[in-house]
Amino acid sequence: MAGPLSHIRVLDLSRVLAGPWAGQNLADLGAEVIKVERPRTGDDSRAYGPPWIADEAGQSTSEAAYFMAANRGKKSITVNLTHPAGQRLVRDLAAHCDVLIENYKVGDLDRYGLGYEALAAANPGLIYCSVTGFGQTGPHRDKPGYDFMAQGMAGLMSVTGHPTGTPGAGPMRVGVPVIDIFTGMYATIAINAALAQRALTGKGQHVDVALFDSCLALLANQGMTYLATGQSPERIGNTHPTIVPYQVFSTADGAVILACGNDNLFRKFCEVAARPDLAADERFAKNALRVQHRSVLVPMLEAIFAERTTADWVRALEEAGVACGPINTVAQAFADPQVAARGMRIELPHPLAGTVSLMGSPMKFSATPIEHTKAPPLLGQHADEVLEQLLGLDASARAQLRADGAI
Repeated sequence: MAGPLSHIRVLDLSRVLAGPWAGQNLADLGAEVIKVERPRTGDDSRAYGPPWIADEAGQSTSEAAYFMAANRGKKSITVNLTHPAGQRLVRDLAAHCDVLIENYKVGDLDRYGLGYEALAAANPGLIYCSVTGFGQTGPHRDKPGYDFMAQGMAGLMSVTGHPTGTPGAGPMRVGVPVIDIFTGMYATIAINAALAQRALTGKGQHVDVALFDSCLALLANQGMTYLATGQSPERIGNTHPTIVPYQVFSTADGAVILACGNDNLFRKFCEVAARPDLAADERFAKNALRVQHRSVLVPMLEAIFAERTTADWVRALEEAGVACGPINTVAQAFADPQVAARGMRIELPHPLAGTVSLMGSPMKFSATPIEHTKAPPLLGQHADEVLEQLLGLDASARAQLRADGAI
């Protein structure tokens, strides 16, 4: 079966992560995604190495692992946007596309006649998605934006890390660029919503998604804590601000995560720990009381967990239906049989690597399952195919564009 977006064509002018992540999502869903890159250098993330993927002999190729993470399923062409002929190519391509994704600074593409108003005039049904650091409006609209900046400026780092006064305390960014990724996810949702609206009206629109906005939205319960109380939440490490116990505990040989999301799970945990008295204690009987008496309960639980190994705790708690788990390395996570069962590691043919291992999409469909068929492209790999099939440019016309420096 064709993917749910197999009728959609996307022009992806974005680089690095947030925009390309949205484009990759759309490619996973079956859309034809044409990635437009700079001649010779391409997407900035092609240079974000090492590590580079290895070929069949184990030697490093020129393809960065970072680039491979956000560009599966796409076609690549190279276009010089500063060249008038290159600008015409992009306008012609946009006229044949349903969606355009870009993450240039506000107003940059307008200088080349590639802004929303110009392209929508020729293709009124175009969904034009702009991904920037701070959005198309507001006092920060002209600032460049990166994931790290957004995590700091929008408050995420202030609630991430060890508590003040403990070893290693201080603001900490999340270990992966989550704001780039979540902005890409919000862009994906917004694009699909705009496509659904277009199906009713026939009209496209300009979608404006920003890293800063996405990070604020991602604060979720912590953001609401501030709005409800006027007090900024503080860093609490691996504990939870409003659920107890919901944290990491050291065991006899490692660590385990315990997640008692309700009072029933806490009672089950106490049974496994052979401490039913804790569940009966009036200080701990309800979650709100456990939060209030956290400083009393947690040291008691720390002593209990230290008596048994991680494997013993995980086995016993899982048998009792209590949410728990070890803290795996990335290698251990990929070794989990759940990864294979869910298709979260895939192998695809690649021109340089022979076969490349990639992460699969987490989206699962019963009627239109995702089929991964194309590895992330080499720079300009599909230029002749796209320009000939979509724009009807023959070999002579393509050769002239190359000679002129437009592609």
